[in-house]
Amino acid sequence: MPQFLTIEPLTQAAFAPFGTVIEPDPETMRLINGGSTERFHALGRADVSGEDARVIINIFRGQPRSFPYSVTMMERHPLGSQSFSPIGGGSWLAVVAPDEGGKPGLPRVFLATGAQGVNYGRNVWHHPLMAVGAVSDFLVVDRDGPGNNLEEVSYDEPFVIANPF
Repeated sequence: MPQFLTIEPLTQAAFAPFGTVIEPDPETMRLINGGSTERFHALGRADVSGEDARVIINIFRGQPRSFPYSVTMMERHPLGSQSFSPIGGGSWLAVVAPDEGGKPGLPRVFLATGAQGVNYGRNVWHHPLMAVGAVSDFLVVDRDGPGNNLEEVSYDEPFVIANPF
C-alpha cells in the first residue's frame, strides 16, 4: 500500500539538510546601481567538480503534474549542485530525501511559492522538476562537462503526494 507524504512549507531551516532556499533575505541586501537596485547577495552557491566542469544556466519548462502523484524514483548529481528558480511566479514542489546507504530514504515534500527557488546540494537526492497547476519556466543553474553527473534510483513501493492545493 502506498505511503502518503505530508507537504511542508519551504523554509530555510527545514530545507537546510538538502541545500539552500533562494529567496530575498534582508540580511544580505545591498543597494547598488546608485541606490536604484536592491541586490540580495550570495543566496546560493554553485558547486561543481571534475576536470573541465563548468557552471551553466538553463531554462527548464515543466509540465504540471497531476495529483495524486506517485513518487517512484529520485535522482542526484554527484558532480554538481543544481538550482531551480521559477521565473513565472507559480507555486511548485521540491521533493527531497536523505541518503540512506547510497539510496534515497523517506521523501520530504516542500511547497515553494513562486518567489522561492532552491539550490540542491551536490549528491542530494531529489525528484525531477515538479510544476503544479500550469506549465512553468524555471531558471536552472547546474553543471556541464564530462563525467556521469546523474544517478537515478527507483523505490520498491511508491510514495504518494495528494493535491497540494
